[in-house]
Amino acid sequence: MSLTVALAILGGLVLAAIVAHSTWQSRKASPRRARGEPMDPALRREPTMGPTDVQPETSVVGTLPDGAADVPRNDGVDIPAILRRQVRLDASIDAIAPVALESPVTGELALMHMPTARRAGSKPFYIEGLNAATGEWETPTEGQHYGEFQAGVQLANRNGPLNEIEYSEFVQKVQAFSDPIGGRVDAPDMLGVVGRARELDAFAQSSDAVLTAELVTQGAAWSTGYVQQCAANHGFIPGALPGRLILSGSIAPGAADRGEPPMLMINFDPQAALADDPTQAVVRTITLTLDVPQTSEAAGPFATWQRVASDLAQTLDASLVDHDGRAIAPSSFEAIGQQLSQLYQRMAAHDLAAGSPAARRLFS
Repeated sequence: MSLTVALAILGGLVLAAIVAHSTWQSRKASPRRARGEPMDPALRREPTMGPTDVQPETSVVGTLPDGAADVPRNDGVDIPAILRRQVRLDASIDAIAPVALESPVTGELALMHMPTARRAGSKPFYIEGLNAATGEWETPTEGQHYGEFQAGVQLANRNGPLNEIEYSEFVQKVQAFSDPIGGRVDAPDMLGVVGRARELDAFAQSSDAVLTAELVTQGAAWSTGYVQQCAANHGFIPGALPGRLILSGSIAPGAADRGEPPMLMINFDPQAALADDPTQAVVRTITLTLDVPQTSEAAGPFATWQRVASDLAQTLDASLVDHDGRAIAPSSFEAIGQQLSQLYQRMAAHDLAAGSPAARRLFS
């Protein structure tokens, strides 16, 4: 073999090695994809949205109230509309104003004069009628007659306590509803209501807790499809917002129809979720969140949060850390669990057990 031929062969081998190495590096750097995830985004069908989930934009907390980190209140987030339609006034969290009538009125007349906006500032309010036939309080309905009404405004939520301006707006709207139907409003004293609102808000702030754990990739990034596939193996479905997956807190029939909030949420970069090519959208961090007051203790949300966090970390080959990037050790779970038990007891003692309708409204 001549020297020229030998050099040509050697050069070809070197070139082949360079191409192979480049290909390997490219594959290593590309996001991990779900099994069977097509390369062509046109062949991929976006998942349909699941049931409406509670959407608090929670901040990271590493510990719980009482000697722990504060939990920020929410920014104008409402409970689901489907749950709002089923709300019943509760004297423990609502300021209630009775509306007496000279004579029964029809549901049609009441609905005609219902306020178009059911909020006073950042606080929701509700109007119920006493059904003349059944003797039950209910949302006014066509075809029914009502002997009296009552209106209630929520005393506090994650936006803070009801203030004087909000209460005045509530009274004005109830009066505007009452006058055309021949009603007489008996609104409670404003100073007393505002005082109650501040007391309730103080309790809520001392009892609010949102647990979060971050899972950070230790190697190759993930594609959105890969994240969704791994989460789906743990029961998560797409939520109402891009980059959000939810795990139902109840397996009872009709739970979603009742507007029950999710037990757990996974959040990742919404821009990645909306990318034109989801197979190439890079995700390096996901956040697993448990909104403690929203789910009943009986559903075992903390044990589920702990198990899912550990399992996903192993599946995704991810580090499990807090919001400061510190590794979460098994002993951390035990300490948080003990604090949670005390928190559940304190909430139940105030007739605001976690997961109850009143607690869900208060911590919304």
